[in-house]
Amino acid sequence: MPWLALVILCGGGIAPVLLMAGLATTPASTASLLLNLEGLATLAIAWLVFRENVDHRLLVGAAAILGGAVLLSWRGAPAGGGLGMLAIAGACLAWGIDNNLTRKLSSADPVQIAMLKGLAAGTVNLLLALTLGASLPAIPVVAGAALIGFLGYGVSLVMFVLALRHLGTARSGAYFSTAPFIGALLAVAMFGETVSVPFVIAGILMAIGLWLHLTESHGHEHAHEPLEHDHRHVHDSHHQHQHSPGVVSDEPHSHWHRHTPMTHRHAHFPDLHHRHRHDA
Repeated sequence: MPWLALVILCGGGIAPVLLMAGLATTPASTASLLLNLEGLATLAIAWLVFRENVDHRLLVGAAAILGGAVLLSWRGAPAGGGLGMLAIAGACLAWGIDNNLTRKLSSADPVQIAMLKGLAAGTVNLLLALTLGASLPAIPVVAGAALIGFLGYGVSLVMFVLALRHLGTARSGAYFSTAPFIGALLAVAMFGETVSVPFVIAGILMAIGLWLHLTESHGHEHAHEPLEHDHRHVHDSHHQHQHSPGVVSDEPHSHWHRHTPMTHRHAHFPDLHHRHRHDA
């Protein structure tokens, strides 16, 4: 599957190596700020390269979310620089490409995608680390890292693939930029950290951005081209097909099915079935 190979190369190979190289020479505060470029890169590539529909409302909302993430990550003027900052920015670009390419696989089983990406990326990075002289840590450290990886990479990636399927890449990337705020909110709740002025302002900016996105209503007459694929679905207006003998009819269910050409009008996202071009 060529798309999966490119996804693994960008997201599992190039990006982590660039990030580690950047972190070695860049202060943590600067790195935290720069990592917010991933959401911006994801949205920009989806809009400019893959021509996903992004109107002014979405752009303003994404800018508000990104602004909140930057403000939350800011710890003073950026320190350091040079190749380290460029490496982290390159990692964000590679992850932005990864996110957009993963969208093309979003009709497949998200758990299978996460397993394949994790296995391939983990193997590549482990071999690189061992080649560079790293040694395996103690078993408790490995177990802790595995638990964090299961939640932060495995479960997170499955949910992100589902978001790509139902919302499109630009919106998923914008929502992903709320991660710094959620992390800071958990730090306040779990560790009693102080609620600062930047935290409150960032929360307001992100709330505005999410409101602009969630109250979006994009609807126009559009045509569905013939399409055949396999994914989990119910028999809604886009899935009016007959079942072959032996296919389970309980909903939701998954099987190979064909979409016949259709033209209609309703509110929609650039989801799995609405990846059409917009002339205006």
